[in-house]
Amino acid sequence: MTFAESLKRLRHDNSLTQNELAEKLYISRQSISKWELNKSYPDIDKLILLSKIFDI
Repeated sequence: MTFAESLKRLRHDNSLTQNELAEKLYISRQSISKWELNKSYPDIDKLILLSKIFDI
């Protein structure tokens, strides 16, 4: 499973929209979309925040 697939699954499992997740990460919704489309990847700081948000 790719990072993009994992992120999308985790977001859906936690009933979060792209916009809601973006707000928690202090970034744009477009960044979340790019991550989920496998067009870019988050930096290490955002990965750490994601792990805390999703408790993984």
